[in-house]
Amino acid sequence: MRARPPRPVRLVAALRGGVGRVLRAPRALAAAFGGLALAGLIAAPGMAPAQDADAAAPLTVVELFTSQGCSSCPPADELLAELAARPDVLALSLHVDYWDYLGWKDAFAMPAFTKRQVAYGEAAGARSVYTPQMIVQGDARMVGSHRDKVLAAVAAAAGRPRPAEIRIRELGEGLEVRVRPLVADAPAGVLWFVTFHNPEPIMIPKGENAGREVAYRNVARSWMKLGRWDGSGEAVYAAPAPSGDAPGAGVAVILQQGYVGPVLAAARLER
Repeated sequence: MRARPPRPVRLVAALRGGVGRVLRAPRALAAAFGGLALAGLIAAPGMAPAQDADAAAPLTVVELFTSQGCSSCPPADELLAELAARPDVLALSLHVDYWDYLGWKDAFAMPAFTKRQVAYGEAAGARSVYTPQMIVQGDARMVGSHRDKVLAAVAAAAGRPRPAEIRIRELGEGLEVRVRPLVADAPAGVLWFVTFHNPEPIMIPKGENAGREVAYRNVARSWMKLGRWDGSGEAVYAAPAPSGDAPGAGVAVILQQGYVGPVLAAARLER
C-alpha cells in the first residue's frame, strides 16, 4: 500500500487513458495561491527605450502541469517540447510536487506550481487535479497527452484577438516591460514574470519512470507577480534580466485576468 502524499493534497483514485492519479483540490490550497506573488517588482514610468526583444505574432500560452514521478507524463512532455519550438506559442512546463512521495523527488518541482494548478481547478469548479494537464491561454483545460485536443485548443486560441500587447526591452542590466491596450475598455489584469530554462535530459532512477531518460523544454524556474495593469493605457514596469548559467534561459511576461483567468497577452525574451 502506497503512503499518502503530504496534506492538504490527498490521493483518492487512479484514472485510465494516460492520466496520472487524481487529487483532491481543497479551497485552502487555492487561497494559498496568493503566495505565488513572491516578489512584486517596482513599476517604473518613463524609462528610455532600448533594444526590442523578438516581437512576432501574438503568443498563445500553454502551461503543462507535469511530474518526473508520473508515468503518464512523458508523452505530454514531448508534446510540450514540440509546442515550445513554435514561434507563436509560449509553452511552459510547470512541475508539481505531489508525486514526490512515490519514490522519486522531481528535481524541478515547486509547491507554488501545485498551488497554481489547484487554483485553476478551483476556478473551473473541479474537485480534483491531475497530471499531465495542459491549460491553453488560461482557459481551455485538457489531458496533456491528448494531442488532437491540445492542438485544436491552441489553434482556436490563436484565432482570437488580443486585447493588449506586451513588449520587453533590454535596458542596462535589467528589462523594461511595456503593456498597452489594443482595444477600448481593455480588461484589467495581473502581470506575471516567469523565468524558464532548458535543462539537460535527466535519467530517472526511481519511481514510476525508473530507468527512463526524459528531456524537458521551457521548465519554469520561478513565477512572480510583476504588478497589476488597469487596462486604461500604456504602463511601464521594471524587471530583472535572465540570470545564471542555465541552458536556454529565458523570461516571459504574462498578462492574465486574475491569478488564474484568461490570458490577455504574453511576451518572452530568450538568450
